Parts: sequence; structure tokens; C-alpha cells
Amino acid sequence: MHRADVLAKVSSQPRHWPRTAVVLLVLAIGICPAARGDTGSTYVGRKVCAGCHEKASSAWQGSHHDLAMQEASATSVLGDFNDARFTAYGVTSRFFKRDGKFFVNTDGADGKLADFEIQYVFGWTPLQQYLVELPGGRLQALSIAWDSRPKEQGGQRWFHLYPNEKRIDYKDELHWTALSQNWNYTCAECHSTNLQKNYDFAKDRYNTSWSEINVSCEACHGPGAKHVAWAQAGTRHASSTAPKDTGLSVDLRASGPWAMVPGKDTASLGPAAAPSNTAQLETCARCHARRVQLHGDYIHGRPFMDTHLPNLLEERLYHPDGQIKDEVYEYGSFLQSKMHGAGVVCSNCHEPHSLKLRASGNALCTRCHVPEKFDSPAHHHHAVGSTGAQCVDCHMPTHTYMLVDPRRDHSLRIPRPDLSIKLGVPNACNQCHTDKDAKWAKGTFATWWGSKRFSQPHYGEVLYAARQGRSQALAGLNKLAKDKGQPAIVRATALAQLGQYRAPETVQAGIDNLDDPDPLVRVATLRTFEILSPDQRFKAGKSLLTDPVRSVRSEAGRSLAAATRTKLPAAERQPLDRAVAEYLDAQRFNADRPESHLNIGLLYVDLGEPAKAQAAYQTALTRNPWFAPAYVNLADLYRQQGDDKRAEQVLREGLMQVSDGADLRHALGLLLVRSQRYDAAVAELGRAARERPDVARYAYVYGVALHSTGKVDEALRTLEAAQRRHPTDRAILEALISMHREAGHADKAQAYTSKLQAL
Repeated sequence: MHRADVLAKVSSQPRHWPRTAVVLLVLAIGICPAARGDTGSTYVGRKVCAGCHEKASSAWQGSHHDLAMQEASATSVLGDFNDARFTAYGVTSRFFKRDGKFFVNTDGADGKLADFEIQYVFGWTPLQQYLVELPGGRLQALSIAWDSRPKEQGGQRWFHLYPNEKRIDYKDELHWTALSQNWNYTCAECHSTNLQKNYDFAKDRYNTSWSEINVSCEACHGPGAKHVAWAQAGTRHASSTAPKDTGLSVDLRASGPWAMVPGKDTASLGPAAAPSNTAQLETCARCHARRVQLHGDYIHGRPFMDTHLPNLLEERLYHPDGQIKDEVYEYGSFLQSKMHGAGVVCSNCHEPHSLKLRASGNALCTRCHVPEKFDSPAHHHHAVGSTGAQCVDCHMPTHTYMLVDPRRDHSLRIPRPDLSIKLGVPNACNQCHTDKDAKWAKGTFATWWGSKRFSQPHYGEVLYAARQGRSQALAGLNKLAKDKGQPAIVRATALAQLGQYRAPETVQAGIDNLDDPDPLVRVATLRTFEILSPDQRFKAGKSLLTDPVRSVRSEAGRSLAAATRTKLPAAERQPLDRAVAEYLDAQRFNADRPESHLNIGLLYVDLGEPAKAQAAYQTALTRNPWFAPAYVNLADLYRQQGDDKRAEQVLREGLMQVSDGADLRHALGLLLVRSQRYDAAVAELGRAARERPDVARYAYVYGVALHSTGKVDEALRTLEAAQRRHPTDRAILEALISMHREAGHADKAQAYTSKLQAL
């Protein structure tokens, strides 16, 4: 069965994609009476804040937060709307103005050319996107964006965000009218203040609202009415430094003071440090993390994971050593850094209102790192003032997203070209020295620093082995999970990876971390219990049903839902029911997404309610007829009920709708095997394997099917080709060993046996 978690789907969307909101924008100077927030306070708007905080307000103006979203106007629109034309995927779009408004003529949801008014602009630099309102309160982001960089940098042009796709038409998930380009769900929360999605499932309509169109004061500080009342009461005094004294609900101050200590080359926090840095970091994480929003009732000052669930160091997002791969923003990277471990927070480097760096170039880093040691050729081994002499270019290399937007890796790591050789990961040295290879970089690095740097173990080596499915990764993952000196996100990732190993150590690692102080680790422990029966799983993880953090409780509810309720005393059944209800609340909050209905269906399967599961799968397909996992799971539900005829019908209906049908073909092939239609089964399994050569399982099943139908030579050719693509897949190796032995090819069987033993 496929579990397409909302987290997996949503977090795959680039952050710049717009979000839809049809709202009444209130820009009154006074308090907005309808905009209620945490602790009973009310949002008052930036103009009220600016009355006392003029310096902060002035710094904020013109920042990326200020320009995060704006109504389309002559001053906000940067793109060329002077009858400009741009052609992509066989469609020529025209950008023009009419009656002082901005329009695009392009293909709509029906594939026909039509005029669409630009309602809002999204972002400012290095690119700007444009939002169009469609029926149902939906704002959609055009896939054609404006490169706002200077012309000498290649900018001042229209470009398509997905130029390397084979084809994008109105039926494609990447088309601008599709669900994946929807602003209300994908982007809205992070580009406006007090954003409320307000999706009405019964009407399939959004009534999205905000108190301010951009990211303003209260987006970070929380609703300000109580603070205003405190200020107007004239009770301000020197000792009123905590939020509870001032009417604010969150303390965003950085930890400090930082000070240099004689004999040390790096600054450290003094004994009179400010309160925990968690509040500031988690406030920023709300939008600067790759995460999914689970609930709409965010309260400033409450744990980030009450309403959001961040991604771990997953293969599709991060390289094995934790370097950025897909766009993950800053939070997951920064959690890996030694700076985070030492107490550094965002505002130590970034001025929080202007968002500018607190110093230029290496001067930013030498505020805490002794310049005589670190800003010196003896350290960086490059000419002073050169690119290689810049701290960030070695310790925070960039990766470019959305074609024009370079982002720096905030894990602040020491370059490890040796890991490039071992794991195939990038390194900062070769990012500049593109004419050299990693062996050269490693040798050069060794002459500067000695080979000792390369003897230090790195968690990337363990995570890489786990991604390859290597058996020896089990011990390494257990060691990582136990090592409290490792970043929490690394330990959580290790626990999640342990779930693939059916071993007692896997379960014990989860049990040992149930009371870890980090909720990300506690959530991950649930993965280690998935190898257990439902009742055993409940016994192992039941303490998380009453966890203080909501996302931990709701994930526990999902994971433990299949426990036999009749065996549970009321004292245990009640917290399970509450946690399951919280999980359902999270899915219903995202009822605008088909993934949520798939998750609801899977939950009802666990609860033994197939009729509700069927209804949920069918709702997912109503929301998105191209959503392949819903077809696969609905067919599997029918199979469980002994109705292969309906299961086959569902899969064939899906193949008529879904452009990438490999998952459906594979499921159909297995169904045809069960009904003994072997020739048709082999044909479908073969098409699935050819369409998705990246899925080792499909090649393995196809090879076994060929062998079972007497096509031994073709089976061996298929599996040998698959083994070259997936050299560490144990199932493929085991099949090759067995088939070659059966065919009398002792030498080849031994060769593959040696490869398997090496794993």
C-alpha cells in the first residue's frame, strides 16, 4: 500500500510558488476587529506598531518580508507587460495591460487560450511570480516568472520554471492551473500575516483571509493588541523585559551576550545568557523550514511542532551527508550545524527587520571567530580578497533553485572532499574548481590540514549505507540514534531509517528515545515500531499518545490506530481515540489536498472501517483524478475484500487518467498474476519497469515474472541491467544468484554472491 503523506507531497513544492487567497484586505490604522490571534489578543497592523517602533518599521520597509506579496500595480509589477510574448511547450503567452490592469493571455484549465488578470505579485528578487484568481477562491501561480535580476546578470526576461520537463499541458500536475500551483495551500501562510486558509470542504471553496498582505510585525511577534494596551497604559518601566510584562506572547530575543574569552579563538555565551533560543528559531522555522502545516490555529510562543511537521534528512531533499539537494530552506540545515548546538540563532547574523546581514563579507564571521586565525591565508589558503578567501564560499556553498535563485547551505560544515569520493556528495572545493576532481581536492586539503580530517567519522556515511539498504548500516544507525552529541535531526533521521531493518535493535532504539527532549526525535521513534504487530506497536509507543506536542500525539494516533481496541482498558483507549481524532483534524485541515483523503482512507483501513476508507479514496480522486496512489489503494482495498474485478476496473480507469502510470501498471500486473493471466501480467510489469527504471522493485518483480514464465534469458538480462542501475539492491542480487545457479552458471552465481557478501 502507498502512504502518500501530506508531508511528502506538500514539501515537494518550491517556496516561491504562490498561494491563493480571496480576501478583504484591512489596512486600517486602528485595530482589525475580526483578526483574532493567540491568547485572546488581536492583530493591530504595522501602522500601529510603527507609532512606537519607527526604527524597526523603517528597516523593514523594502525588505523581502515587506515585498513578499503585493497587489498588482504599476509600482509592484516588475515584469514586461508591454505586449511581451513568451513561448514554452507549444503555447505562446502574451503579457499586456488594459485599463491600467495587468493581464496574461495563456492556456487555461481547459487548454484554451484566454485572458487572465494578474491580481497579485509574489516576491521581488531575483524573480517575481504572478497570481491569477480562478473560481472557488483559488489563486494560482503562473509557471512563467519574471527574472528580475539586472540584464547584465542574465535577467530582465520571462522564463518558465520547469524548462526541462518533456511536456506540460493543461492536464499536467505542473500546469499553472493545477493543484500543485495553488497559492492558498502551498505558499500563502508564509507570505502574509495572520493568514487563515479557510477552506470549505463541502463547497470546495476557499475564503482565505489575512490581516496584512505581506509579512509584517505581527507575523513574527504575534498579535499586538495587548501590547498596545500595555503601552497606552503608561506602565512601561526598565524591568519590563519579558513578553508577559509587555502583552506579547513570544520572546524573540537572541541568546547572549556573546563574548570572546582570552585564549579561545571563538566567542561563547556568557553565564548571564538570555532565555532559550528556541522561540526565535521556531518562529523563523514556521516559514524557513521544509515542512507541512497540520493545523491552522498557530499560536505564537507555542512549539512549532504543535501545528507543523518538519522533514527529516530524506533522500529526495538532502544528500547523504546532510547537504542541501532539493530546496529545503534553512531550518533543517541549520539544525545540523555546530553553531545551532552552541546557541547561535538567526538574528545573530541577520538583522531581523531589514533581513540584511549584520556585517559584510568575512566581517560577519569574525564578529565571533578571531580574524587573526580564521580570516587569514594560513587558514583559507587563498589570496586575500579572492572568492576562495570568503568564509561562506567554503562553509556555506550555494545551490541554485528556480533557475535563478542561489541559496546558501546553512549547515556551516567543513568541506569534506573525501566524502565526495565515498558517497558522491558535492563539496565546496570542486564547486569552485570545476576543472578538478574530488581526488585532487582531497589531496590539496590533506596538504593543508593533514589527513586526520578525513579519519573523523561522519553521519553521512551511515545514512548513505542505510539508503543503499546495506545490512551493516543497522549498527551505525543504532549508534547515531543513541549519540546525544549528534544533532537531533540526524538522530531522528537515523531512527526513521532504522524502520527498514527487522531486528530487535530497531525496536529498542525507539524505546530508548521515547522521552527524548526533542519532539522530532520522539516522532521518529514511531518508525522503529512499524515492524511490530499492531498490538505490540501500541504497547511500545503508547506513551506518545499523551505527548505535550500535538504533532507527536497525532502521529502516534496514526501509527497505533490498528491496535485491537477491545483489548485495551478505557484508560488506554481514550488517549488513543483523542490522538486519532487529532490526526483526522490535521488531515481535514488539508482536505483541499488528495493526499489527506488518502491518509484518511489508510487510517480507516487500520481502524477496520473499509466503507469509510473507500469513501475517502474516492474523495481523493474527486479532488484530483490524476492522483495515482488513490487508485492503487482503492484497488488494494477491493482486493482485500476479494473483489478483483472491481480492483482491475479501478486500475484501468486510473491508467486512462494518469500520465505517469507505472505504479498503476505494476499493481495491475500483480493483479493479473493472481488471476493467472500471465502473458498480460508480464506485459504490464514490463511497462512499469521500463517507465520507472529508478524503482528497483519494479525491475525485480518483472525479472521474476519473466523467469516464472520460462523466459530465463530475458529475465537474466533484465535483472543484470537492473543490478547495474541498483548495485546495492539485495533482492535483485539474490534473484540473480538463484537464477544463475539454476541455469548452471556457477561462475556468475559466485560473482553475484561475492557482491552480496560485500554489502
